[in-house]
Amino acid sequence: MATTDGGAGLLQSLGAVLAREYGTPIGPGGRGLADLRTADLAEARSALAGVDLVLATDVDNPLLGPAGAAAVYGPQKGATARDVRELDDALGSFVRGLAAAGVPDAARLARTPGAGAAGGLGFAGMLLGGRVRSGADYFLTLLGADELLAASDLVITGEGSLDERSLSGKLPVALARRARRQGVPVHAVAGRCTLPADRTAAHFRSVQALADLTDQDCASDSALSARLLARCGRILADRWIG
Repeated sequence: MATTDGGAGLLQSLGAVLAREYGTPIGPGGRGLADLRTADLAEARSALAGVDLVLATDVDNPLLGPAGAAAVYGPQKGATARDVRELDDALGSFVRGLAAAGVPDAARLARTPGAGAAGGLGFAGMLLGGRVRSGADYFLTLLGADELLAASDLVITGEGSLDERSLSGKLPVALARRARRQGVPVHAVAGRCTLPADRTAAHFRSVQALADLTDQDCASDSALSARLLARCGRILADRWIG
């Protein structure tokens, strides 16, 4: 719940005034957002004046609603269904409070894809003038991925969970798209894969999921995960390299 705060903590750390009715700062975390009565982002915006603020994110969620920060990512951080409702309500109050305090673009930015990234840090970044870019593509370019792919025979990539979110631009799929343009096959290793084979085949020559190799909970057993990853490595070497 502390991380689903609409980026309020970031804004405050840069000097923004986010205060309750009697001028005291709103509390930390998501639930404190409902107490917002006055807001002044001038100092935070001044702190980044002249800075090209790039918001590198691999998700396109808005801030609010069923696809928003609380609903999609809150449960990953331990939020219950009740917590999610309270957090989403608090985020909505935060947006309305900002608008009432003289931030006229708050509602529009809250609806912008990427605003819900990292518990709402995307929203805060947009309030400070940041521009959203695909995090995967941004860092792949920064690391010279195309040059590396040109000298590669195959690529092995991975993710904790290959699922529908992966297809919306997360790094393994973004890397696979670049590799496909250069004719380089890509193999994926994941903690789990919830996508059917016909959905992964467009991106990966093969997919191995640790969860398919055991009936134990490898997510909480690092030693087991290490053994299963070694097994995946041997399978890749035998089938695709040797």
